[in-house]
Amino acid sequence: MIETLRRNPAFLYLLILSYFALQVIFRLSLPPSLELDEGQQLFLAQWLSVGYDSQPPFYNWLQYGSVQLFGNSVAALSLLKNAMLFLCYLFYGMTASLLLRNRDLAIIATLGLITIPQISYEAQRDLTHTVAVVFAACLFLYAFVRTLKTPSFSGYLLTGVAIGIGMISKYNFALLPAAALVAILPEENFRRRLFDPRIMVTAAAAAVIMAPHAFWFLQNTGLATERTLGKMTEGENGGLFSQVADGLFSLSAATAGFSALTVVLFMAIFGRKFLPALRAQNEWTRLIERMLLAILIAIVGMILFAGTDYIKDRWLAPFFVILPLYLCLKVETAEIDIAGSLRRGLWVAGVLAVAVTAVLYLRVPLAAWTGDYQKVNIPFGPAIEKILAEEPHRPAVIVADRQPLAGNIRLHVPDIPVLVPGYEQLETHAWDADNPVLLVWRRDGRENPQRVKVLDDWLKSHPAYASLPLVVKDVGAPYHYGRDGDLYHFGYAWIYPPDEDVGP
Repeated sequence: MIETLRRNPAFLYLLILSYFALQVIFRLSLPPSLELDEGQQLFLAQWLSVGYDSQPPFYNWLQYGSVQLFGNSVAALSLLKNAMLFLCYLFYGMTASLLLRNRDLAIIATLGLITIPQISYEAQRDLTHTVAVVFAACLFLYAFVRTLKTPSFSGYLLTGVAIGIGMISKYNFALLPAAALVAILPEENFRRRLFDPRIMVTAAAAAVIMAPHAFWFLQNTGLATERTLGKMTEGENGGLFSQVADGLFSLSAATAGFSALTVVLFMAIFGRKFLPALRAQNEWTRLIERMLLAILIAIVGMILFAGTDYIKDRWLAPFFVILPLYLCLKVETAEIDIAGSLRRGLWVAGVLAVAVTAVLYLRVPLAAWTGDYQKVNIPFGPAIEKILAEEPHRPAVIVADRQPLAGNIRLHVPDIPVLVPGYEQLETHAWDADNPVLLVWRRDGRENPQRVKVLDDWLKSHPAYASLPLVVKDVGAPYHYGRDGDLYHFGYAWIYPPDEDVGP
């Protein structure tokens, strides 16, 4: 197989494609319940909008298209995610082939993505917008490197497309092209590309792609930024020193969490000469180092001057995704002996692929022994079927307390609109005595204050119902792969309109 990989670059991508096809098959074999981000995506896939909430809409647009093709299904979610992850490897591998003369190193760099836990495991488990921004980063790196090496109209255009996609994938992507711009300035060969008139094609392409969401963003700045900024400044108010210390510690922990496993495994792949090789430099390693340094300085600036005290490792994904390629560039520049490295690299990638798959999919059935229930173990389908079976009328709309629950309801009853308080602007359905409103919330076997919140939030938007008597009920259903007697509970209430006609 090693000789086939060396002679035929397409074989590597065929292996990677097969791996992601297996991921789809395994995901479809699990119970039909959704993780948090999956549920959110299926809920928002009811509409096509230039903006939704605190996340840019690129992945939502793709998910909307996937749902149109495959329906409200786990397949629509899994096929899209795994297709995008495959494209990450494809563009990453193409970039490695541009920069690395040694075919073995190009293969190791490409497979090195699986050594990054946030990409190999977390992205498969339950990330969506992060998958989109990693895809955009891989596309940008390919277009950027291609344009620096052999500038062309198509290269400048593709770079602009990548920037536009990245900006509507996650807002933190903005740091990547900004850092790339700063990084090319000291290198004369690279700096000339910046003053090429074709750079206007890059700017125009990015602007066209960003424009629809940018107009929405300007009109909804609070909605678009409040939640993310809240997550980045969620620590206790302990003064400036405490905030800066927390921020710097979280940045250090996130950087280590993102890169430590990759560095350790590359040490195993290349042997004792790997660490000395890190001192080697060429124009490409210097470029990457300046990019990463510029990004880290920008993040530290946010900690010092914007009150940021918490950095999650996955927020670094579009920047540190370049790490395996950077390490392979160091090895090639140092001209160390890499005999046997490809074989070891294939073993590392194979073991990680098996381990990731086993952990992802065995954790669900193993809950019957461990009692550690995952989101996929929750019996959303059986519970909603019990609720709907007790009333002779189908609801005109189902209101859930949060997006993941709404998405799971949508998965099992795709013919009924599902809403969450705060999204009433998307409501277009009237109700009557034959089509009431159903409110549902998760209780997880406990008294849940969200019961009051979901009722209050919805009734504030529909004051005609405020005086109606409500009968709050409970339904419990056994977990998928659950222990005997273990039930997951949902609260719910049916709301019928008053005698007069009431619309949304």
